[in-house]
Parts: sequence; C-alpha cells; structure tokens
Amino acid sequence: MAKVFTWRGKTEQELKQLDLKMFMGLVPARQRRSLKRGFTEQQQILLKRIEVDDKNIKTHCRNMIIIPQFIGKNIRIYNGKEFIPLTITAEMLGHYLGEFAHTRKSVTHSAAGIGATRSSKSVSAR
Repeated sequence: MAKVFTWRGKTEQELKQLDLKMFMGLVPARQRRSLKRGFTEQQQILLKRIEVDDKNIKTHCRNMIIIPQFIGKNIRIYNGKEFIPLTITAEMLGHYLGEFAHTRKSVTHSAAGIGATRSSKSVSAR
C-alpha cells in the first residue's frame, strides 16, 4: 500500500482548499507574523500572476512565503545572477522562495598551477 503524503495532517487536496487564515495556524511563528502583516506590493503582483495561472512566472521576490495556492506551479526565482526554475511541491509550504535558489556556489578548486608547488617549480611553461 502506497503511503499518502500529508503536511501537518492535511492531504494535498485539503491544503489547496485552505484559506490564508487557516494556513497561518499551521505555519511557525515567524511565517505567521509575516503573513499577518500582509503582502508587499511586489508579493501582491506575484500572487495575481499565480491566480491568472501565468506559465512564465519570474520573480525577484525571494522573501515570499510559499502558500497553498503555489502548489504545482513553476516559478523562476532570481538568485542575483540568473533565474532558477522551481516547481513548488507540498513539502515546500511555509518556506521562503529564496531558500530554494541559492545565491552562492560552492567553491571547487582545480589542480595547482605551475610553480605553485615544489615539484612543479622546474617544469617549463610552454
């Protein structure tokens, strides 16, 4: 038997039908306080585009909390250089969009350059 996914005791269909007040009761205090204050102008523009079911949604709004209306949508989030594509799932509810578009890459170093080590000091650089 397949396990049914639930988030805080609610199935995905129940989550999609939640209004904002009910959702606020399920998220932690920091997100609840932010939602209680209301949405900024940019966040309201993003919400309207989601309601219209726009296919190409790009946003700089990294501080937007993922709410149930976002489930199943494809959104591109700006990380400071490019727009990172993201498909919203029920597991992401209550998190910020910026958490899924990292702004820094991990540093990967290649091999040492010529003359960087004692053994490569006498190698010619042709």
